[in-house]
Amino acid sequence: MSYHVLIIGGGIGGLSLAQGLKKQGISCAVYERDRTPTSRLQGYRISINPDGSRALHYCLTSHLFNMFVATSGKTGKGSSVYTHKMQELMSIPAGPEDIESDPVNSYKSVSRKTLRRVLLSDLDDIVHFDKTFERYEELSDGRVTAFFADGSSATGDILIGADGGKSSVRQQFLPHARQIDTGILGIAGKVPLTEHTRIFEPKNSTMVVSPHGTGMFLAKFDPANTLHVTIGKNHSTHSQEMPFDNDQPYITWYFIAKIQKYPYDWEFMRTLDDGQLQQVVLEMIQAWDERFTKLIQASDPQTIVLLPIRTSVPIDPWETKNITLLGDAIHCMTPMRGIGANTALRDAELLCKNLVLGRDGLTTLFQAIHAYESEMIQYGFDAVRTSMQVVEQLTTENQRWVH
Repeated sequence: MSYHVLIIGGGIGGLSLAQGLKKQGISCAVYERDRTPTSRLQGYRISINPDGSRALHYCLTSHLFNMFVATSGKTGKGSSVYTHKMQELMSIPAGPEDIESDPVNSYKSVSRKTLRRVLLSDLDDIVHFDKTFERYEELSDGRVTAFFADGSSATGDILIGADGGKSSVRQQFLPHARQIDTGILGIAGKVPLTEHTRIFEPKNSTMVVSPHGTGMFLAKFDPANTLHVTIGKNHSTHSQEMPFDNDQPYITWYFIAKIQKYPYDWEFMRTLDDGQLQQVVLEMIQAWDERFTKLIQASDPQTIVLLPIRTSVPIDPWETKNITLLGDAIHCMTPMRGIGANTALRDAELLCKNLVLGRDGLTTLFQAIHAYESEMIQYGFDAVRTSMQVVEQLTTENQRWVH
């Protein structure tokens, strides 16, 4: 059977699903609240693990997947845990070289801006910007209509909520599905990796723990090369050669602590500018190894941001309809494991595969969606739990083995 899929949200998960559906010949449309493709571009790079890479390989055309690989960079070798005094507690080696060099089954880092450009490619007639979703209505003929703030609407056979942690689709579809404030605040920034700043060059993912209930996550991003490339005709590139951002190596850091550990309350913290946030971190790591202090001091203040950490509360399976969710819309997680985007990509791949089975008559549409939800709930909320465990480990006080 043929059907038309409405995707609310043009983030990584929603666009990957659209790419996959288009590749498989399934009609779809994406409705994104941003006014333009560049309204909300983020400058940090993200790590793509083998699950995410395999998902992109499935969803993207060979041309676009090759572009993704060409614009990705090295993620470093292995991972480790250090104390605040720079003592290594644990080290996990990188995978075999043959896996690391595999374009599909390897870890990669990529600019969010670049990945978004790749995912927007060749979707001019599918992605609709400046469309703020307000509500949906289930029709008597089994279809569903989405209504937008500008007075327009769209009707399809399936509605996918891929509209992020504050998902309006989830709030209507699963009002009991909650996301909570963890009571933990993060401050993040980045440092250009130069001859003078290689004071601490972390492995791919490095956690730093202290006995004071404060912690830090660090990662090195080292682009494989600087590229000026042409991505297919789309809103963001207009078929012109464009340089991609973050073409120089850098370290990104993420300091976290419970709100009561900070010198100010949440409301006052929100008023601080980037330089003041930098000073807050420096004040809180005075007892740490001086190399961490130098790292924070070397950061570009314009990259420093305050990030309250929220997480989804796992819920039981729900009644399957022709409405479902993917990515942060259902399983928002803390950033400490760096797997949020990868889990959304896994959702997109799985949902696309199941919808193909429904289209081909190998299962019913509801069975296809139910199978997706059953699997997604398991791995999605497992990721939520393990991500939260990392945050708890980093913010636990009086860890004897850290002194």
